[in-house]
Amino acid sequence: MAELTRADLGIWLINLDRDTSRLARMQQQLDAMGLDYTRFGAIDGRARADELAPRVDAAAYARNMGQAVSPGHIGCYASHVAVWDQVAQATQPVALILEDDVVFHDDFLDSLDAALAGAAAWDTLRFNCIRAKWPVCQGYLGRYRLNAYIGPFTGNATYLIKRDVAARLAAGFWPQTRAHDHEMNRFFHHDFRQFGLEPFSSHVDDGGVSTITGTGFDQVRKFAWYRRLPHYRLKAANYLRRAWWLARNGCLWRR
Repeated sequence: MAELTRADLGIWLINLDRDTSRLARMQQQLDAMGLDYTRFGAIDGRARADELAPRVDAAAYARNMGQAVSPGHIGCYASHVAVWDQVAQATQPVALILEDDVVFHDDFLDSLDAALAGAAAWDTLRFNCIRAKWPVCQGYLGRYRLNAYIGPFTGNATYLIKRDVAARLAAGFWPQTRAHDHEMNRFFHHDFRQFGLEPFSSHVDDGGVSTITGTGFDQVRKFAWYRRLPHYRLKAANYLRRAWWLARNGCLWRR
């Protein structure tokens, strides 16, 4: 893929209809940067529970995540996959996907331009994280480190995805057996290059009120430790799976 610019970029903002204050904050930030976007009405996992239930493997989710699946996690998962369907039909070769609780840093446009210029080096690229363990530098895009991760790399508030990758992932992401960012962390299964651009140029600030996990995580119900043993075994195995995929694809050693 040749170098890209912002002219090659589509932007989708995921926002629940009722979250008007979040939309206003995002619009203010995006307008200040001169970035046009398409708003995607986020899928409410609770309101559409009957429709989405057949697409969720609740038993597998409990085993893989060590907790029961919540309506918020279902809605988040369904929203990102539905946006990918739109990206797949768009004319732009790459999309910036945003959740509505993002705070952009002063250098965000610099990092975005660097990422687009180096688009040949990645398939999906995150500008934020919840956690990013065991980074392996793949090189530099401008002044930013392009990192792969052997450990967990989660958080989907701000990321780039190529159109062809979005189409392929959208077709193969159901049924839901994990949280969305955890499923993306199985890049070894879906076979795509998931990297991060550090230092990260955005972060999340939801004010302690998440549409996914509730107020102060009150919608998260983790099982007792002994019921989480399958989850812990899976986490350990995934370190090896990620390392093996990175090794086979020439991404395991620092460059």
